[in-house]
Amino acid sequence: MTARVKICGLTRPAHVQAVAECGAAYAGFVFFAKSPRNVSIAQARDLALTLKPGVAKVGLVVNATNDELDAILAEVPLDMLQLHGKESPARVAEIRARYGLPVMKAVGVADAADLDQLAAYEAVADQILVDAKAPKGADLPGGNGLSFDWTLIADRKWSKPWMLAGGLTPENVALAIEKTGATQVDVSSGVEAAPGQKDDALVRAFVAAAAYS
Repeated sequence: MTARVKICGLTRPAHVQAVAECGAAYAGFVFFAKSPRNVSIAQARDLALTLKPGVAKVGLVVNATNDELDAILAEVPLDMLQLHGKESPARVAEIRARYGLPVMKAVGVADAADLDQLAAYEAVADQILVDAKAPKGADLPGGNGLSFDWTLIADRKWSKPWMLAGGLTPENVALAIEKTGATQVDVSSGVEAAPGQKDDALVRAFVAAAAYS
């Protein structure tokens, strides 16, 4: 099974080019000041404009206000919004209706109890990102290089497209796909030489591993 790949946290033109060339389906740009992968609106606009057609441009935001989203979308030609904060199902629905863009909602998972919230978000989002839950007190809601127990979602049936994230690397992504049945996977820190600095060889290796899982 070939999984569609999202490379998130892109910050440099060369890395955007590598993502496009290796066959990734999604390119992610982070609008969150605490992240080492944060980009300005101007940077994201320039990076997005270099992408070839067919690669979906995803903007990751964390508890963004309408004013913040207005500013981003006025400049950056995004294809999807990824909500990675504590947005409620009602807020997800509001954003989707206001901007007319597909919305992906990230849900952090650490144990079986965290799965209960998935149904509410499935009802209002276009896609679900199932990610490892950030540790208490962490500055980042994602991109921490942590995984979760994949057997928690091994037999789950999904009503919407979903994406697996959390601690994925070129070395373990094939196993993760096998264990969960994921048809889409998301990676950020797992293909970096340093926080916020993508490694082109790791990006290519990850996409290749996801394709031959």
